[in-house]
Amino acid sequence: MTERLDRLRATFERAGQGHVFRFVDRLDDADRERFLDSLERIDLSLLGRLIDELKHDRPVATLDLGRLAPPPMVPRPEGPGGRRKENRAIRAGEELLREGKVAAFVVAGGQGSRLGFEGPKGCFPIGPVGGTTLFEWHFAKVRAAGERYGARLPMLVMTSEANHEETVEFLERHDRFGLAAEDVFVFRQGMLPAVDAEGRLLLRSEGSLFLSPDGHGGSLGALAREGLLDELERRGVEEIFYFQVDNPLVKVLDPAFLGHHRLGQAEASSKAVPKRDASEKVGVFAKAGRKLGIVEYSDLPDDLGRARDDEGELAYRAGNVAIHVFRTDFVRRLTEGGLRLPYHRARKAVACLDPTGDSAAPTEVTGVKFETFVFDALPEAKRSLVVEASREEEFSPVKNASGDDSAATARRDMSLLFRSWLEAAGFELERGDAVRIEISPHLALDRDELVRRLKKERVLSAGRLLIEPEG
Repeated sequence: MTERLDRLRATFERAGQGHVFRFVDRLDDADRERFLDSLERIDLSLLGRLIDELKHDRPVATLDLGRLAPPPMVPRPEGPGGRRKENRAIRAGEELLREGKVAAFVVAGGQGSRLGFEGPKGCFPIGPVGGTTLFEWHFAKVRAAGERYGARLPMLVMTSEANHEETVEFLERHDRFGLAAEDVFVFRQGMLPAVDAEGRLLLRSEGSLFLSPDGHGGSLGALAREGLLDELERRGVEEIFYFQVDNPLVKVLDPAFLGHHRLGQAEASSKAVPKRDASEKVGVFAKAGRKLGIVEYSDLPDDLGRARDDEGELAYRAGNVAIHVFRTDFVRRLTEGGLRLPYHRARKAVACLDPTGDSAAPTEVTGVKFETFVFDALPEAKRSLVVEASREEEFSPVKNASGDDSAATARRDMSLLFRSWLEAAGFELERGDAVRIEISPHLALDRDELVRRLKKERVLSAGRLLIEPEG
């Protein structure tokens, strides 16, 4: 261990980070071994570049705000012509699914603490009637799609250091909700060290660095690091359907979206919903020159955020809902030799050991955390596509304990969506919020499938209702 310690100490001293070894002699052998293991995982070359950008306050490379224009979008189908285009896309997407060329990828690193729930957010019960968890809801959609199209469709789940073990235990306890073990891949998000304003690494304790998640953009790097790109390519998977665990309305593996992506010859495609109003805090799609990407709501100039088009609609109304499709070979290109996405800087108060002295007493400094955003991949694509979606049908995230984007609003929106399905199938339902409806993905993945499967002679009265698959 002495030789290893000396080698690492010399390496970190050359990088100007030798202070992290201040307390190494106080550690027992086991803690020292773990500490050295963590140091060996640090990419000092990347860290040096990020610190240099920090010290020179170099702006993060994003879309040129001076050249912004509203993005072109694939509109929701209207009229016979729009319906024909949509049906063509559906057929193309269904062919991809039948051939097993698509994998589902859910980002699930968050905890449910903001919801008053102890545990991974994916374990949160969201079903309006049966309390189905977010994980079960999404897994059921993947399983139902596999059964519908007769294909093995991999399910990728990215966790965090905070919830990985609990997530694995939960999924195993529930037998991965019917998905085969060889088709489910659970892996951790990457971590990056935080630094102070001078670029010095911070210690959380005498034997551990202060680390923070590398952002949802790190999900793409994790696919390469964990060998999952190799596995997907071995299986013949060509498209990765990306979404976040907290949105129960996601049309996971939506064939129409996949078809538009494939027919449009895109390397990266995204869904967008109209913003509620100009003040909604959501990133918007925009184009700058030939590059298409997303501008965070805090970066969009006020005059552009309020601008209206010729029809009186918000010009920049295409809100980001974190639903994307990425070509597997595009992700490979982005991650060869390290993740090629810009690293954003977040300055936050950090509880750590004093980085300037020999005291092991805890203190608080303004730390700098580095993170990547998955939507920064869009401008790197040779061709990107934005597909317009319905907020009522596809976006109702669970982020807050109450108010907008809470469990209550998500359950309400689920029930309203399922009500529309039942009414399309010929059911008559009493109006009012008292009706709660939960339709299992195993019964129907969409309205048209439900219409095909249900008869039209029943009348449902107000009250709780759970519809489950026959058999």
